[in-house]
Amino acid sequence: MKRFFLIACVLCFFSGCKSVKNDPIKKVLSNNNDAIKKVADQPEHFELQIIYTAVKRKNNGKVILTDYKYNVDASNYYYPASTVKLPIAVLALEKLNGMKNADANTVFAVGDDETKFSFADDLRKIFAVSSNEASNDFYEFMGRDYINRKMKEKGLKQVRISHRLSAANSGASQTKKIAFYNNGEEVLIPSVRDSAIVPLKLNKILKGKGYYENGKLINSPMDFSRKNYLSLETLHGTMKRVVFPDNFPRKKRFDLSAENRELLLYNMQNLPRNAGYDPKEYYDGYCKFFMFGDTKETIPDNIKIYNKVGDAYGTLIDCAYIVDEINRIEFIISATLLVNEDQIFNDDNYDYDEIGLPFLAELGRAFYRLNLEKL
Repeated sequence: MKRFFLIACVLCFFSGCKSVKNDPIKKVLSNNNDAIKKVADQPEHFELQIIYTAVKRKNNGKVILTDYKYNVDASNYYYPASTVKLPIAVLALEKLNGMKNADANTVFAVGDDETKFSFADDLRKIFAVSSNEASNDFYEFMGRDYINRKMKEKGLKQVRISHRLSAANSGASQTKKIAFYNNGEEVLIPSVRDSAIVPLKLNKILKGKGYYENGKLINSPMDFSRKNYLSLETLHGTMKRVVFPDNFPRKKRFDLSAENRELLLYNMQNLPRNAGYDPKEYYDGYCKFFMFGDTKETIPDNIKIYNKVGDAYGTLIDCAYIVDEINRIEFIISATLLVNEDQIFNDDNYDYDEIGLPFLAELGRAFYRLNLEKL
């Protein structure tokens, strides 16, 4: 028995495994809170994945990031929904940074639409209320081949953006032209033709037992192989590069001007009521699933949540850098789970309010309390 215990310890040391005591994710999931326990008791059923990054600042200004992962597997597909808007927004700002006659306040028009917006407008909409239209503007500005190539150049390889969100002919290869207007001068970004969509070959790419299409129930699993793909590690890695760029080699960072990075971070934490939206319809927790996704209460001023959420097809995702400015707490957390108990897709009958949002909200609060206990 002693020999077996010694071997087990050695294997654990070399494999990097962590006990419940030393692993914050396992510690949080082991508590008896009903909202957490319901999901934690069946992680495979809910396709649960979690990444947590502890943030420690040294006296010399250096930031130490320590990652913990639970059930994370990039080969297991989940639909990323609106979380793809985070890398799309960051890369659009990076491309804008390389233009001479345009900045975040320069107005532009997409395709034949004469309506004019600015990057600042679209950033506000994307992060305050998760606007599909605003994100699609940025998609047209770059195209999917550009987005995917740039992500891989940053070392963020587990990604395949293939389509726009909630748009007619969303997977069209041809982008729309973009016209920037600056002091009466028009700068045209021509449309491009992207490569064809190649079906993904991943585990769990076929989901459920049925789905609705054009109002008709199809009694077979729904095929997600032509949809967007963004692994939790890639989403989390994007957030880390935005918040802590100095922790990465220069070629792995996003090339943002100080002004545009500040604008991005401001919008990532901004709340709908501060972005011009009706707080009754777009309450504080509307796009802040961690800690506040199950309540319509006001988020305290000392807590800032820099994040991007996603919810579609019964999948909920949040990726957030959470800061308490008074108690000097900061950490990064990403999580995804599928809450579709009837296993039918496109029926608008998902368990967001009953299971998903209570879990993510309590998960965020549990990690917050864990950090508070260390003070």
